[in-house]
Amino acid sequence: MMSSVPAVSVRDLRVERGGRDVLYGIGFEAARGSLLGLLGPSGCGKTTLMRALVGVQIVKSGTVTVLGEPAGSPALRRRVGYATQAPAVYGDLSVGENLRYFAAVLGAPRSDPARVVDEVGLGRHRDQVAATLSGGQLTRVNLAVALLGGPELLVLDEPTVGLDPVLRQELWELFRELAGRGTTLIVSSHVMDEAGRTDRLLLMREGRVLADGAPESLRSRTGAADLEGAFLRLITERGGSTA
Repeated sequence: MMSSVPAVSVRDLRVERGGRDVLYGIGFEAARGSLLGLLGPSGCGKTTLMRALVGVQIVKSGTVTVLGEPAGSPALRRRVGYATQAPAVYGDLSVGENLRYFAAVLGAPRSDPARVVDEVGLGRHRDQVAATLSGGQLTRVNLAVALLGGPELLVLDEPTVGLDPVLRQELWELFRELAGRGTTLIVSSHVMDEAGRTDRLLLMREGRVLADGAPESLRSRTGAADLEGAFLRLITERGGSTA
């Protein structure tokens, strides 16, 4: 039975960087087994929020609880997978060697590298040196590392950047499959047409949550034909510039 305790609970989160606030009192919860999207333009605070969720961001105030533990707790090490926007793999190792190394660090099953390399569609490239991969392939290796160990929560920062439409479709199908198995996913994007694939969206702008709801409810609420139109109307309602 799925726990009634939220996978993620954020309360009045404030983050300051370089002497200025970049997150202003963010608050939300994410249910277990849900697919939550963070949508907004570059610089709106999505990555900072994700860093706070995995416990690598210094916060000014507020609380971030993940799987019942304070974010960043040692107990969460094997329960949370994090894929950064910039791939964090070793260029002089092959795809398979990278995955075997990180699996050993995480204490993941020995069979995991073979599983995740196929899940991200890189089976034919398992022996290729990472430095020779395309940008999109590196992104998928980064995602494969995050999948090692079968984490309960996956935090994915712009995981489809640089991928062609077919591969993007395949990854979103994988995300939906993982959510169906009970994994909670928090996925950031600035691409509006991807946002409709989520269960729920946080629309972010300038360090604040502009709106929170299911994609269809956000469209219905604003009377917009698509999410881009909904986003622009919400900005206008709050007196913001779209420039």
